[in-house]
Amino acid sequence: MGIIHLETFIIAVIIFALTPGVDTLFILNRAIAQGKKAGIYSTLGILSGVLVHITLAAFGLSVILAESAMAFSIVKYLGAAYLLYLGITKLLSRDSIATVSSDTKKETMLKIYTSGVITNVFNPKVALFFIAFFPQFIDPSYAGSAIPFLALGGVYIFLDLVWCVLLTLGASMFTAKVLSNPKIGMWLNKVSGLVFIGLDIKIALSKR
Repeated sequence: MGIIHLETFIIAVIIFALTPGVDTLFILNRAIAQGKKAGIYSTLGILSGVLVHITLAAFGLSVILAESAMAFSIVKYLGAAYLLYLGITKLLSRDSIATVSSDTKKETMLKIYTSGVITNVFNPKVALFFIAFFPQFIDPSYAGSAIPFLALGGVYIFLDLVWCVLLTLGASMFTAKVLSNPKIGMWLNKVSGLVFIGLDIKIALSKR
């Protein structure tokens, strides 16, 4: 399939997954603030965004972000603005995580999934990562084919899915222990808002 050094690729992806980044913090934040189900839907949203980036990179469209400072900035600030909105919304909320968890509905899960997709898709650093990292594990004779890129993307998403689910389960166990205390839940919800704002600042200050 045009893939070389697959074992090295797998080890590298595992190391990247274990290193906290914007996506990891986003999922962890959702799981702690809203429980296991929210963490799982956030994971699916983030990985859907990853699939978008991988597909675009496989067909060469992500190169536009790498070569155009304007395109990079537009995508970056749209993503940052969305995270800022999420952060401010949580800071202004008087609900505790217990209230949020008990009010969870399918529509809410759809919104959580969508927020994961938006957060990942509008983080241009993700696109640059794939077009810089994946080619190192593709046979040069397959450089013009999208198949090895997509295959590596499938392995990447699977490994990331396993890690994020484990992370979500651990975070939700922590959440269950504090649901009985409304005051702790309320402050944890506000801390969640601060995390979103912190992620917003991180993306806004990112450079190519």
